Amino acid sequence: MKKKGGRKIFGFMVKEEKEENWGSVEFQVFSFTNKIRRLASHLELHKKDFSSERGLRRLLGKRQRLLAYLAKKNRVRYKKLISQLDIRER
Repeated sequence: MKKKGGRKIFGFMVKEEKEENWGSVEFQVFSFTNKIRRLASHLELHKKDFSSERGLRRLLGKRQRLLAYLAKKNRVRYKKLISQLDIRER
């Protein structure tokens, strides 16, 4: 979906390559969520892959810390993000 000056990825505006905001909390959580979903599906097939399980736990912790930070700083953006990514609030 082409949008004004960039492309739209899963509800997040990604501007042209020189102006991308890869450091935003929303984009980092989005990226971690994709990695978590990929690793979770991998672990369903490979139950004894403990290295990947450890990596999954690290990603879950990082995402949890970022979400806690966002909830503390801006509750509206936090609510919008968890609804877009279909992450349940704890």
